[in-house]
Amino acid sequence: MAAILGRAGTTATGCFRRHHEETRRRGRRRNAVVVAAVTGTAPQEGSLERPAWSGETPVSRLVAALIAIKPLYSLMKLASREVIIRTAEKSNIPWREMTKKVLESDVYEVFERIRDPNIVYPDYYLSPFHAYDEGNLSWLAAAEAEAATLSIAKRAIPEATTIEEANRIVRGNWMNAIEEHHLKYSGGNCQINDILDIGCSVGVSTRYLAEKFPSAKAVGLDLSPYFLSVAAQKEEQLSRQNPIRWVHANGEATGLPPNSFDVVSLAYVCHECPARAIIGLAKEAFRLLRPGGTIALTDNSPKSKVLQELSPVLFTLMKSTEPFLDEYYMLDLEDALSQAGFVNVCSVLTDPRHRTVTATVPY
Repeated sequence: MAAILGRAGTTATGCFRRHHEETRRRGRRRNAVVVAAVTGTAPQEGSLERPAWSGETPVSRLVAALIAIKPLYSLMKLASREVIIRTAEKSNIPWREMTKKVLESDVYEVFERIRDPNIVYPDYYLSPFHAYDEGNLSWLAAAEAEAATLSIAKRAIPEATTIEEANRIVRGNWMNAIEEHHLKYSGGNCQINDILDIGCSVGVSTRYLAEKFPSAKAVGLDLSPYFLSVAAQKEEQLSRQNPIRWVHANGEATGLPPNSFDVVSLAYVCHECPARAIIGLAKEAFRLLRPGGTIALTDNSPKSKVLQELSPVLFTLMKSTEPFLDEYYMLDLEDALSQAGFVNVCSVLTDPRHRTVTATVPY
């Protein structure tokens, strides 16, 4: 029956549309209950399709003009970094301690084992972002990545009493969205045996997926050998039924065999990419997934009420370290997945800041 639904997605019959909308409503209700239990309110969408500070709006053009002034941009970058670290440490994330521990470890020995010297980095990946002049190609960025990742959950659920509680909600809703979508639309291929986490960074999302689906073989793939070195070093210290495999490659052209995964995940990746790269990532995921396989992208939601109502200071600082944010917000991600060949495209607000977009490779 689910296989029939997968095929029906290509014809978009009235029956499928009703089923699709009901599935989305159930997913939204489930996530809303989990978030509301802590925050007191369900995740809310704003009144706009995307924030007024994104795209080609007057506010967005003003912010872009300010960022283009180099001395001012340098100050913004420093201020943004200070805000991020201070906010994390106020939330009891030991940012500096975690960074120091990585930088003083033997992670450098893993680097040559992980790195593919033949990788050609796309031009956008060489841009400064996240307040690092080298982007993700530096040890400092890699050392600070896990603390920064923990901060994502606390910013999304500030009412959570602990970082652990915030992560349980944010990561739990994301993984539930993947599991529910796959069970509904994978047809007879509902077993998840192989998972690919594209843009895995230092492996936080990959480890969550490996723990959620312990019988599956998980692969973490990233363009930064620095990030992968940190991920691999941490994994070596863990005991796991199926150890995670780490691959240094471009998510748009992984070199991995086609039809080899049941789930391809991209967690907090797309907002760091220009539109052309997001489209390339979607096409590569389609190639890599088996029929009935699921792609899952979790990232900032353009419709998030929280993000639409950010203060001018905060959204200016954020845009100063995220050079492709406008392209991400202007791209119709659901349509991009459909254009890549996916069906059963669903988008759910999984916490007050983030959406999870899931879709299926048809049979």
